[in-house]
Amino acid sequence: MIPYHDENETQRPAIVTAAIIAACVLTWIFIQGAGAEEPLAKSVCNLGLIPGELTGKLPPGVRFPMGQGLVCLTDPGRQASNVLYSMFLHGSWMHLIGNMWFLWLFGNNIEDSMTRPRFLVFYLLCGLAAALLQVWAQPNSNIPMVGASGAISGVMGAYLVLFPRVRVFTFVPLGFIFTSVALPAWVMLLYWIALQFIGGLGAAGAEGGGVAFWAHVGGFLAGIVLVKVFVRSNRLAEHSAGRWEPRRIGWS
Repeated sequence: MIPYHDENETQRPAIVTAAIIAACVLTWIFIQGAGAEEPLAKSVCNLGLIPGELTGKLPPGVRFPMGQGLVCLTDPGRQASNVLYSMFLHGSWMHLIGNMWFLWLFGNNIEDSMTRPRFLVFYLLCGLAAALLQVWAQPNSNIPMVGASGAISGVMGAYLVLFPRVRVFTFVPLGFIFTSVALPAWVMLLYWIALQFIGGLGAAGAEGGGVAFWAHVGGFLAGIVLVKVFVRSNRLAEHSAGRWEPRRIGWS
């Protein structure tokens, strides 16, 4: 499924969501060299989250191949700051575009439900929870983890809580073609998180690279738990009373 539009108008521009997207794009261009091999490998190695570094289970100097003639070595210390830095890094153009698309589609409405400072804190906490669950699942891994998808999963979890009945227009593959289907948000989001959970179970015990499924699960669960803490009180009252209804047109 590829969601591309929802029926959920916002009351104000999504400034923080746009700023996060801009930060990720600028990081990709100026720090990661827009995907050029050497700066990309260097940024992922130096600023990515390596679970075994954070847990202290890997000694300095453990090697991980990053491409032709490039090797990443674990550093001394836990490099805890990389938990934050890694949220703004990506591994490819498609990785970046996919994450930013999902962030804009769901993030503008969640930002609208909170004050802007609260949304930023909420987003970062979801990213932290996502990273920690992935580290817990693979505590000995020497593979750098990058991407905003854990934090964005938290935004999607919040969307499930606040807007379960909003219709999300989604491309669904039927054989060799895609057709557009309007699904309630809860159907699309629960289907998506089920795939992440199954993927995480399939990767259990593996230390290889690939998708950080447990980061997606951790972020999603954090979003579900934290959203009622961060949502504006008047919005929460409207939602609880059933008066917070989505509108038909808008920023999404």
